[in-house]
Amino acid sequence: MLAEIRIDGLGVISKAAAQFHEGLTVLTGETGAGKTMVVTSLHLLSGARADAGRVRLGADRAVVEGRFSTANASARVVAEVDRLLESTGAERDEDGTIIALRTVGSDGRSRAHLGGRSVPAGALSELTGPLLTVHGQNDQLRLQRPDQQRQALDEFGGAPIGSLLDKYRSQRAEWIEARDELAERTRSSRELAQEVDRLEFGLNEIAAVAPQPGEDLSIVADVRRLSDLDSLRSAAADAQVAMLGGAAEADGIDGGADGVGALDLLGEARTRIESSDDPALTALAPRLAEAIAVVTDVSSDLTGYLADLPSDPGALDTLLNRQAELKTLTRKYAADVDGVLEWADQARERLSKIDVSAEALSALAARVDDCAAAVAVAAAALSQARTKYAVKLGKAVTTELGGLAMGKARLEVTVQPLVAGAQDAAPLTVDGRELHAGSSGVDEVEFRLAAHSGAQALPISKSASGGELSRVMLALEVVLAGAEGSATMVFDEVDAGVGGRAAVEIGRRLARLARTHQVIVVTHLPQVAAFADTHLVVDKVDGRKAADSGVRTLTDGERVVELARMLAGLDNTQTGRAHAEELLATAKAARSE
Repeated sequence: MLAEIRIDGLGVISKAAAQFHEGLTVLTGETGAGKTMVVTSLHLLSGARADAGRVRLGADRAVVEGRFSTANASARVVAEVDRLLESTGAERDEDGTIIALRTVGSDGRSRAHLGGRSVPAGALSELTGPLLTVHGQNDQLRLQRPDQQRQALDEFGGAPIGSLLDKYRSQRAEWIEARDELAERTRSSRELAQEVDRLEFGLNEIAAVAPQPGEDLSIVADVRRLSDLDSLRSAAADAQVAMLGGAAEADGIDGGADGVGALDLLGEARTRIESSDDPALTALAPRLAEAIAVVTDVSSDLTGYLADLPSDPGALDTLLNRQAELKTLTRKYAADVDGVLEWADQARERLSKIDVSAEALSALAARVDDCAAAVAVAAAALSQARTKYAVKLGKAVTTELGGLAMGKARLEVTVQPLVAGAQDAAPLTVDGRELHAGSSGVDEVEFRLAAHSGAQALPISKSASGGELSRVMLALEVVLAGAEGSATMVFDEVDAGVGGRAAVEIGRRLARLARTHQVIVVTHLPQVAAFADTHLVVDKVDGRKAADSGVRTLTDGERVVELARMLAGLDNTQTGRAHAEELLATAKAARSE
């Protein structure tokens, strides 16, 4: 429920606060006092679009703060709210309530806070969705729309219709996907055949070359070595001669004139040192031994290097030809060989999904027919359920209208097939029958009202006056409210165009609805205000610079004065106050029944 609301700088209200309680709360005040601003503030707390024009003249910003309690909410609602708080990092206040805040700057910028955390405005909508429902006069206009009437019927049907609707939507989505794929396959069969030829040609060309991963890079290195083969061989041979001397000559490598190499000289040095009697000199022998071992290892590596150098004079040409083959592939398919191999993998995967054969199209067409049949079955079950609940909804609303001074009125809820051209309806032919499958079924739901006995039931958009439409909407809300309470319902002058006994009955129904819901009503009718558990009034004071309004809770005595004022401005007359007291007594007696 809504526990409290604070408003700063919104419209004619510079600063106001109001506390709300369980039951029925009415909000009254003279025209232009700012009652609408209270409803506007609730819309802002519900995540509605911010309007800088609502900021009070001369103020930098408008601030609306609401305090919500889930103490009496259902387990489902509490779980939804807790998930939202956890996902946003918001926290409850010390008393367990949740504080939501919306700020609108004079420049149109808006900020939202929930439980002390900055959040998107959509998070406020998620909070108030299960906790708060605001009904204004625009809802009466929306009630005339077929989609709203269908939605009301589905809400009345609850889980039975909801599960059938989910199944229908799933089947419809599968059918549309298959239908669109068949249309695309049929339309682009030539393009697909050309794509198959192109992919197969590329795969055959790549297979003929058979590139290996990283081969292009290794060939570049090999070509560089072969291009410098003579200089590499000479450098390695000279290095080996320098180390081995005569031994290199024995291996067929020219060792020069003296034939003495580093290894010979190191061996001679080691012999001379080891033959010395001086310990300081002989101590150098191990180090010479290490040098000899290193030279021996290097000379062995040089021998292997020389042995590995290609001796075939045509090896370079072979590598260059292979490199040319690889470059042909990289020019066509990717920047390098690895990219070419990746292209080939993707081409094979794409080919596995392309089938332009007549058999494939026939199989897909059969799948479309099967999906269409499944949609028709799901649609029929949904239509049957809607027809069943349409009768129940019509009777329930008619009963409520009887208590709203429309005892001879009758509401009929009809379920008819959607016609061609309906919004988002896709034509569907099954067994020679043509249906129009919309996103919410193949049905068009229409509310028809017979305003009095013997009258023909006509669409409410044509047959209901403003007052009658208000009562139909209220009756529908009472019916849809069901047994589950805890939600806060706000009605903004939904009693417009109503008076007399009908106004009394509206007040009675609102009081009855307040047994299971917190109900807040902005009204101009004293007959409705008399049924309130809590009566708030919006007062306006005209100042020098701008009008200013505030919200206050009325005592029993003040309620009499306010009701007398609402009775054609009779607050200063004894007759008006007597009439107001009579209204309060009548409402009290009616509520105790």
